[in-house]
Amino acid sequence: MSDGGVSSATLNATILRSHSPAFAHWLSHVNGVQASAKMVDWLTNRSSLTAKLVACSEQFRVQRLHQRRAICLTDEAMQIGLPRRAKVYEREVLLRCDGEAVVYAHTVLPLTATASQWPLFSSLGERSLGSTLFNDPLVQRGDLTYARLRKAHPLMRRIAAVDGLDLEQSASLSLLARRSVFRRKGGCLLVTEVFLPAIANLKNRY
Repeated sequence: MSDGGVSSATLNATILRSHSPAFAHWLSHVNGVQASAKMVDWLTNRSSLTAKLVACSEQFRVQRLHQRRAICLTDEAMQIGLPRRAKVYEREVLLRCDGEAVVYAHTVLPLTATASQWPLFSSLGERSLGSTLFNDPLVQRGDLTYARLRKAHPLMRRIAAVDGLDLEQSASLSLLARRSVFRRKGGCLLVTEVFLPAIANLKNRY
């Protein structure tokens, strides 16, 4: 019998889930993900990631993987004001520098989002979402949080499934990620950016 608190079964399930490689432990400080000094700069810089990638390459390209309705991840729902997993608008792209995929970007926003809140989202195609967000004075960005995603995480499985994307096959492979919520006219969207191994080859001149 429960005394009104959290049952032991629920608590144990929560603890097990938090330690599962299929779930990410999002941290408010970058030190928690044990990133190199170079990666700390990529993770914590709050200016436009698109602008930074453009400055580090001769040719920058956004490759849209898809933009559709889908069920959000469990740990994304609360971030965009949903009480549980539900259908959302989802956009996934690869950011490429000189042909190499360096970042996988995953964006979700509620189905209640309107064209007034996010006027360019539905027609982005292979244009950068970041460039529209950072050029809009009405957009406010929330705090950055950080995680190290392991191979069992849903986003890692999606990355591994992308045709032509050659990732290390080691069972211990993990990738650094960051995410933040953007708000505009009462609407919100969550952007998660996963840094791919090729990011290490870029010369940071930003």
